[in-house]
Amino acid sequence: MAALSVPQATVQSLNPATGELLGEFPCADRAQVQAAVAAARQAQPAWAGRTVAQRVAVLDRFRMELMAVRQEVAELITRECGKPLTESLVTELMVTLDTVSYFARNAANLLRPERVPHGNLVGKSKASHLHFEPLGVVGIISPWNYPWSTPATEVIPALVAGNGVVLKPSEFTTLCAMKLKEVFDRAGLPAGLLQVLPGDGATGAALCTSGVDKIVFTGSVATGKRVAAVAAERLMPVLLELGGKDPFVVLEDADLEVAASGALWAGLMNCGQTCISAERFYVHKRLVKPFLETLVAKCRQLKLGNGLDPDVEIGPMIRERQVRLVEEQVADAVAHGATVLTGGKRSSLGPLFYEPTVITGVTHAMRIMREETFGPVLPVIEFAEDDDAVRLANDSEFGLAASVWTRNRARGRKVAARLEAGTVMINDALSYYGQCEAPHGGVKSSGLGRSHGRFGLQEMVRIKYVDEDLLGGRPKPWWFGYDRTQLKNFDSFLRMSFGGVAGKLAGLSGAVKSLMHKKV
Repeated sequence: MAALSVPQATVQSLNPATGELLGEFPCADRAQVQAAVAAARQAQPAWAGRTVAQRVAVLDRFRMELMAVRQEVAELITRECGKPLTESLVTELMVTLDTVSYFARNAANLLRPERVPHGNLVGKSKASHLHFEPLGVVGIISPWNYPWSTPATEVIPALVAGNGVVLKPSEFTTLCAMKLKEVFDRAGLPAGLLQVLPGDGATGAALCTSGVDKIVFTGSVATGKRVAAVAAERLMPVLLELGGKDPFVVLEDADLEVAASGALWAGLMNCGQTCISAERFYVHKRLVKPFLETLVAKCRQLKLGNGLDPDVEIGPMIRERQVRLVEEQVADAVAHGATVLTGGKRSSLGPLFYEPTVITGVTHAMRIMREETFGPVLPVIEFAEDDDAVRLANDSEFGLAASVWTRNRARGRKVAARLEAGTVMINDALSYYGQCEAPHGGVKSSGLGRSHGRFGLQEMVRIKYVDEDLLGGRPKPWWFGYDRTQLKNFDSFLRMSFGGVAGKLAGLSGAVKSLMHKKV
């Protein structure tokens, strides 16, 4: 009897605004994942053998190719994940282009061997350097909410460091990842160096066990923990960006109009489907009433609709399960005494459109203040003192980003210093992600490591310390030949090197003797 064949699983790309099927793709299975990793590994040594300038030249051609098709790419992003066209240009393409420009300017210096000066007198006889070497093949698992800029800002430093890359995009946004590879191909990236694997969770799991040299994962805490557990079995390094529940702190001296407008954008950009979205709003009791009135009025003026309409400010959510999660959290809050001031329900525009929502009377006992929402909801709590705001802001398992709003910048810096977050912005929110120089990453359950800029590039290399002796092979005074004289001389050396003034003078003679003491 012939064996029954099991149909290969597929993933679908859908327009969340219209429900239109944009594409359907077979999921890469374990054998295909292994083949992709092998192809990238075969192409990587020749790429690593190029100079940094030669690798940057390919990235510069990528920049020109991307600029040539920027409108086409922006429309693709909007069709596949729903965000307004303006956000596709600003939060996706501009971020990517800034990353390319940053590494074009800085990669050569950042990857050049770095001299290590020595403070210890023993080290003065050494010429030491740090060398930054490629890891090999980097596996990247990227999310759907920023289907272009998130993988691009991870692929670019991986490539400029000399690595091969295997990218597994979200099952919802396969077309964006394929387009990203197409633009790299047009720029002359060597064949095989960048692989894209359509697929679901099983494909991502196969990538984690495929033998890649590092996994870069952006997604939920639960999945991130599973990735870390798999990586730990072979001591494979990971970079994990696992989301947040970012606090937005409005002190009583804040500019009301600016803070309300900032809150609207920080909480609702990309329909709130952003890891660094503001999801907890703490407003001083003297400002809370006018702040809420202003926030609600501004919220009701926002235009919902298909992101391809250039006037639209809020698009649809990505999938039904995400809308249901928001509905559940809002319902839980209302059941426990919260009040919805505006929104709080789906729009008549379609099943994935959820109205921008402002809710008050919330507490930290409610799901909406503890779980990541990833939707267009702004829950507001009042506080009395700065200490209260800090305590509330830090009362979370997450620590990705935060913001403080005040006219007094010195006061803002003091509050910022006390917040448990990877990034704190004062009188702004989210926009640091668009500056490649700014490291991105969090503390607590928000993840491990940093992407972007210098620290993001260091995530893509092995750091090797090379120590060269300058004494021409002379025996070292710390080699074998231990005796009372050596012990005394080394004690004098310690006094001279690390003691006070009197100790330094007293130890000088013995230190010289220890350096001259013959060794076997």
